[in-house]
This record gives sequence, structure tokens and C-alpha cells, in this order.
Amino acid sequence: MDSFPAPARTMVEAMQAAAAADPARAVAFSGAPGANSHRAALEMVPGCLPLPCFSFEDAIDAVKAGRAWAAAIPVENSQHGRVADIHFLLPESGLHIVAEHFLRINHALMATGEGPFEAAYSHPQALGQSRKFLRERGIVPLSYADTAGAAAHVAERAEPHIAAIAPPQAAELYGLKIVENDVEDAADNTTRFLLLANEALDPAMFGDRTPAITTFVFEVKNIPAALYKALGGFATNGVNMTKLESYQAGASFSATMFYADIIGAPGQPAVDRALEELAFHCKELRILGTYRQARQRG
Repeated sequence: MDSFPAPARTMVEAMQAAAAADPARAVAFSGAPGANSHRAALEMVPGCLPLPCFSFEDAIDAVKAGRAWAAAIPVENSQHGRVADIHFLLPESGLHIVAEHFLRINHALMATGEGPFEAAYSHPQALGQSRKFLRERGIVPLSYADTAGAAAHVAERAEPHIAAIAPPQAAELYGLKIVENDVEDAADNTTRFLLLANEALDPAMFGDRTPAITTFVFEVKNIPAALYKALGGFATNGVNMTKLESYQAGASFSATMFYADIIGAPGQPAVDRALEELAFHCKELRILGTYRQARQRG
């Protein structure tokens, strides 16, 4: 609790108490009340009890411990790339992806005074998404754990020359003035969220008429052209791969893991054939979830 700035603690305490009374309705998120993840949780699961957590790891742990049935985690932004190290967090967590959601992101510059401002606090993602705005005004970006927490921090300090970049609703929650709206550098700034739960969805629920995404991680065998051969099955079977990212497994840099999204679900013949061919060329293959496609890819 003490990790949150003082202006946020009363709200955090009340939300945590509500979630503790009915954990089956609780959705954990990273950040103080008013963060974009708070909004995403409410949009993904209308009527849920949002459970604020200080970090992504804390939100995941809340699900594993049964304090929440799911966690809303941001994974990538259209302007600034990867948000959370989901490649490491999700496979290690044992949780499953059960939904995705695309959230339009609007940032506002807020403070206790009118400015001019020497510095602005926010999450590194929000600072990156507003980089041009800050540079043009000579405002120094200062990193904070989350956007709404940054707003609460600025409210607590009440210094005239510091500001926060946060969702507009954070200004109302923490008694700040919005100095300028829409300070993000791109008008189509969008973040993709994943909903993580202990129980996976049954792929059989997705028929040919229900577009689904399957996410998995894999490590190919250490032989020439292994990746080329492993991915060939998706092309020959007409399965669309919409994401492929690599990351290092361990400090030796000798093993590379891959994180991938495909359109389709296990149980569909083309997907089964492609995954079978992939597995033949892999040392490890782990499906992280099959879930309804929220936005058309292509």
C-alpha cells in the first residue's frame, strides 16, 4: 500500500477491500486508480471490481493467489512498441490469455499550477508517446511507475513547476488542473491489452465463423534453417501469422525463444497441421492461449 502516493491510498484501499470481498469479480491491473489499465479492465470486463496493483508482477500474482480471477496487462503500443515484458512474465506465470482489447490512449498534461513546467512525470511509455510534445516545450521527462500514480505524485508534491502526463480522468481523481489535452504525438495512439486468467478457454468454442487468435512461445532446434523449416507449415497450410518476436532465454545468449500470434485455433485442421510441423522442429512449444480476435488483422 505504501508504494502508492498518499493521494491514491484511500481509493486503493477501498478498491482492494471490495475485490477481497468478491475475488471472482476482481480484475487486477498495474497502476493507481485512473490509469489506462484501470480503464481497460472496466472495458474488458464490464461490471468487474478493478484491483489496483503496484506492478505487472503484482497483478499477475493476485490472479495466481486467487485475489482476482483475471489481470488486464498492456503488451504493446502502436506508437512506442512493447509495453510489458510479456514474453518473460506470461510463460513463467502459468496464466492463460483469455481475451484481447485495443484501447485508444489519450494523454493530458496536468499539474497543480499553470506552468511553465520544468519537468513532467509519467510512465516511460507515456513519456515516449509524448516525446515531441515535451521536447518542443523544453520539459524534462521523469519516469514514474504508472501514469495515474505520476498524477497522484504531482498532487502530493504540489510544486508549481512540475506536471504529470496521465489520462484525463486522473486529474479529476487527484484534484489537478488539465493544462493541455491530447499531448500524445500520434492521433491514433492505441495500446493492446491482454486478459490473463488461471483457466484457459477451450479452443473448441471457436468455430470457423468466430475469428480467434492463438498465442504461443517456442524454441527451435539448434540446427541450420530450423526457423525457416519450422515456420514453413504456416505458409503451406494457409495460416496467417500476425506477430513473431524473438527474445533471449537466459544470460548465455545461446538460446532464442520466439513469441507468436496466429489467426485460428487448435482443432482447426490447418492450424493443427501447422502446429504439428512447428513442434517437429522445436525443442519447446507452449501455447499461451486461444481467444476471440478483437480487431481485424491484415
